[in-house]
Amino acid sequence: MPSQPLSVADVLATLSQGVIQDDHGVLPWGSNYAYLVTVADERRALLAVYKPQRGERPLWDFPDGTLCYREVAAYVVSEALDWAIVPPTVLRGGPYGLGSLQFFVDHDPEINYFTPLPPECGEQLQRMAVFDYLINNADRKGGHCLLDSQGHLWGIDHGVSFHYQLKLRTVIWDYAGQPLPEPIVDSLKALDAVLGDPATSLRQTLGGLLSAREIDALLARLHHLLRTRRFVLPGRGPNYPWPPV
Repeated sequence: MPSQPLSVADVLATLSQGVIQDDHGVLPWGSNYAYLVTVADERRALLAVYKPQRGERPLWDFPDGTLCYREVAAYVVSEALDWAIVPPTVLRGGPYGLGSLQFFVDHDPEINYFTPLPPECGEQLQRMAVFDYLINNADRKGGHCLLDSQGHLWGIDHGVSFHYQLKLRTVIWDYAGQPLPEPIVDSLKALDAVLGDPATSLRQTLGGLLSAREIDALLARLHHLLRTRRFVLPGRGPNYPWPPV
């Protein structure tokens, strides 16, 4: 594994063009198949999580074979916000066909949202709470919050996101109803400027990953945040994932 810090561009290049050399087996506890693999090119070798489309369990409310696209769409939105919530993720072929391939975050599995997290993670938790409403994340478990060795908080497992109907289920309700910090509002305004224009590369990229109806719903949630400038409150129906970790 690399000993020097890598840029996002470095990681994306290896994930996109490297050879998936080793399969370290299926990661436990997931409802869909997720493999820990080594991806290598002539410059570096990385650990990554490979989620093949054919390993997705059918769901009644999400179209079959779309979860890997949603994983990538979550990364695209995270990068557009410049919040570094989702680890670098690409869509590509692998040993079991098309799937998402995401950089593996080296972390302590005993640390998650409920441990609790260090106070310095507060700003990233606020961004994650907004991000989860924005992408309509239906499964933000406590164990989907990973703290890396540098103290940065990452979010993983976004396959059940971007539905056009509100399905937000999350453990992060700490800030519900509170005003959004100005830096978050500024990031949302910048996102609106590019997401609202069908000609931008962001909109075109998302158009290859999500349906037009889902993109319209994403824009509607973004406009709701900009209009209210508050963290959302729990709605009707289940608001917490199960299990919570």
